[in-house]
Amino acid sequence: MSHLRFLVATLKPHGIQFLVKQDVVRKVFLQSQRYVSSGATEPFLSGSNSNYVEEMYYTWLENPKSVHKVNLSKSRALFQTEKLVEDHLAVQSLIRAYQIRGHHVAQLDPLGILDADLDSFVPSDLITTIDKLGLYGLHESDLDKVFRLPTITFIGGDETALSLREIIKRLENTYCQHIGLEFMFINDVEQCQWIRQKFETPGVMKFTNEEKRTLLARLVRSMRFEDFLARKWSSEKRFGLEGCEVMIPALKTIIDKSSEMGVEYVIMGMPHRGRLNVLANVIRKELEQIFCQFDPKLEAADEGSGDVKYHLGMYHERINRATNKKITLSLVANPSHLEAVNPVVQGKTKAEQFYRGDTEGKKVMSILLHGDAAFAGQGVVYETFHLSDLPSYTTNGTIHVVVNNQIGFTTDPRMARSSPYPTDVARVVNAPIFHVNADDPEAVMYVCNIAVEWRNTFNKDVVVDLVCYRRRGHNEMDEPLFTQPLMYKQIHKQVPVLKKYADKLIADGTVTLQEFEEEIAKYDKICEEAYTRSKDKKILHIKHWLDSPWPGFFNLNGEPKSMTCPPTGIPEDMLNHIGNGASSVPLEGFKIHGGLSRILKARLEMTKNRVVDWALGEYMAFGSLLKEGIHVRLSGQDVERGTFSHRHHVLHDQEVDKRTCVPMNHLWEQQAPYTVCNSSLSEYGVLGFELGFAMASPNALVCWEAQFGDFHNTAQCIIDQFISSGQAKWVRHNGIVLLLPHGMEGMGPEHSSARPERFLQMSNDDSDAYPEFSAEFEVSQLYECNWIVILLPFRKPLIIFTPKSLLRHPEAKSSFDEMVSGTSFRRVIPEDGAAAHTPNEVKRVIFCTGKVYYDLIKERKNQDLEKQVAITRLEQISPFPFDLVKEELEKYPGADLVWCQEEHKNIGYYDYVKPRFRTIVNHTRPIWYVGREPAAAPATGNKNAHLVSLRRFLDTVFNLEAFEGKMF
Repeated sequence: MSHLRFLVATLKPHGIQFLVKQDVVRKVFLQSQRYVSSGATEPFLSGSNSNYVEEMYYTWLENPKSVHKVNLSKSRALFQTEKLVEDHLAVQSLIRAYQIRGHHVAQLDPLGILDADLDSFVPSDLITTIDKLGLYGLHESDLDKVFRLPTITFIGGDETALSLREIIKRLENTYCQHIGLEFMFINDVEQCQWIRQKFETPGVMKFTNEEKRTLLARLVRSMRFEDFLARKWSSEKRFGLEGCEVMIPALKTIIDKSSEMGVEYVIMGMPHRGRLNVLANVIRKELEQIFCQFDPKLEAADEGSGDVKYHLGMYHERINRATNKKITLSLVANPSHLEAVNPVVQGKTKAEQFYRGDTEGKKVMSILLHGDAAFAGQGVVYETFHLSDLPSYTTNGTIHVVVNNQIGFTTDPRMARSSPYPTDVARVVNAPIFHVNADDPEAVMYVCNIAVEWRNTFNKDVVVDLVCYRRRGHNEMDEPLFTQPLMYKQIHKQVPVLKKYADKLIADGTVTLQEFEEEIAKYDKICEEAYTRSKDKKILHIKHWLDSPWPGFFNLNGEPKSMTCPPTGIPEDMLNHIGNGASSVPLEGFKIHGGLSRILKARLEMTKNRVVDWALGEYMAFGSLLKEGIHVRLSGQDVERGTFSHRHHVLHDQEVDKRTCVPMNHLWEQQAPYTVCNSSLSEYGVLGFELGFAMASPNALVCWEAQFGDFHNTAQCIIDQFISSGQAKWVRHNGIVLLLPHGMEGMGPEHSSARPERFLQMSNDDSDAYPEFSAEFEVSQLYECNWIVILLPFRKPLIIFTPKSLLRHPEAKSSFDEMVSGTSFRRVIPEDGAAAHTPNEVKRVIFCTGKVYYDLIKERKNQDLEKQVAITRLEQISPFPFDLVKEELEKYPGADLVWCQEEHKNIGYYDYVKPRFRTIVNHTRPIWYVGREPAAAPATGNKNAHLVSLRRFLDTVFNLEAFEGKMF
């Protein structure tokens, strides 16, 4: 008995009755009169007959011998009906098999030597040979029988029934040719039906002659551009697109279709392969600007270090020729770190949508290009996908285009991934995956059109997998035959896609050979003329490659309009207003937690007393910016409440599920929106996203907070490649703020230190003119610090080492007097106690930053040394406050100079500040170190060991004879 017969046999009490009730058997049998057999016009299973047969069937299932013999004609009819039901179920299963697994046998590899899914196994339920019909209880004799088509397929078009032979043929044409579809894992019936209709309906993949000619012209430009570069600079790396030239018309098709559907701005991210071609033929960067990059004599303008040509970005506004609509294109600059640009693009896209009020992504969209090996291998791909449907991170669908070389540098895909396809990561978010043979340009164009329609319809991600090959090595200087001899022997024989497609169009009369040759000659001439102009270029200006310009923020030369910053204080009545707002619930009937009521009450009390702690100071900063129309966005793990339960910017109704309130958005009638959002448990992806968000506009405060400062190291790629060096490489300003909870409190090596030395190593402030970072550590200055970020005439990343134990420390509070009108950010907070009044009696000046200050003032008081020891805090480490530190040094000419830190010597700030102190004193006075000894781990996990080491360096720093007789 076949598995389908077994299925029918096991229906038991529910089976036949269900079929009768649903009228399924009657309908199928009636159809059988028309399509399969002739006979009585009234079906056998109707009325009392059905009840009789059903009763006999149940009896027979229990004991076959207990059923008496029946009329032969009735038995024969029952058998025919059962067989008919089984056959229709079989056909439905066959159709489903092709929909699910047809891609495994699709002809995707242009070289014809590999299986795109890394497996030569052919699924047994696909009818690749006639004998496989037996799996479904069907036979060769059934091929010409006509079957009614189920509702899960559109292969019939206007026909409701087809012969089995025609059914198989149409399924093979849809699922097993040059397009492989993966979508049946999607758990939404409507979406699956939509895809089935788009690909199964007969005759859908048709193009007009004009569309074919346009496609050919775009292929000409794509291929001849690479040929031109190869001829002129044969020994230069350019990471050409040869083997996937169809990518250029694919991208242009996506942009054309998106423009047709209303998209006005497309933001793109991609690796280095094909980047120059995209800049030239998609973004439309001037060819002479690209060609001059190959000139070794080209001088660099004094704008930074620059970057290699295949990392650079571009921003361009133009008219889309296909739609005659304005379109803006931005290709985001990125490093060699593959896929690192993905979350940056998504963040920039989200910001552009946000500022336009484009809540459904109908005006702004993103396109991400990937390599096959990186798409499967880089974890940030997964992190970025998991942002795709989160409310504060979604971009309403991204079109992913994978350039599937079927190789990663020299690594065979069978050694590079465990999944069948490089695109399997997309399945986790139910994104459909369209594999397509890149040597079939029309199939590629059709898939790209459908990808755009999918995004526009469902606001979800979609993947286009261009299965292609890499005609050269990883770069033009590399020899691929060392490691892939058979593949590259075939590649050397491979006819380029341009010739294949041109021959096809010439053969069917769409174009003539002369027209084709004229198209080539026209583009070659364009390249030659641009090459001639490129020789006039003597200086490379990186600003011409800017991917995110800020019109109106800088002057015409791209420089700050001024280098002054106005005071950052605000009127006291505004401080009171914000404090009262931070202490109340603006919604009626909103039940908050009892513990939160106490927190809000404490905030109100502080406001009355004209003081703020860290949480309230942050509220003052954000609230005042919102009043000025400055959008504030705070993102990260658990930021809504705050890791240490101090923030509570999102209130939760204790009696109504999912009812929340953000009081910050109720401060003023006309205010900018405040976005505070818990992120997924990701650092790399989320920090990249917020960096991209901050790229879009200089008039916003975008903050990312690590759950613990230590955890920023999983986002180190974003910090190193974008935040630290982005302006030097790409002339890209960015005002992102990183909040890194920091402090040595005996909580273990992963919950103590944000490793400040990493950021100081990235700083470049020796000239004190173009600092890479500002570092601010103290609660009293958070308000002015955030204001100064916005009011500065330029944008720099800001790193704030936020406190943990100081969040509730009774001494870590600031007066309104430090925030009212006329005040400004204090880079250095000098000693203002007894020691400052008798500077000549001071024997030691301790310089420090951060939480250790509170340990120092407590110990100084305990030892009664308040007149003999001065303590000065550096609130800004980089750029180093040379002028203010010099004043402090001159104030205490006879005192020892000590730098004290709680971090280990090889982890904290000493190695950074030491040479700067020595420069100020012209190497005439030492700057002694007091702190923990060097260590491999950032902190101990033993509370006692922590306290012992703290006691040790406190004893040393207040031992006024500790350095007598010692050499510096």
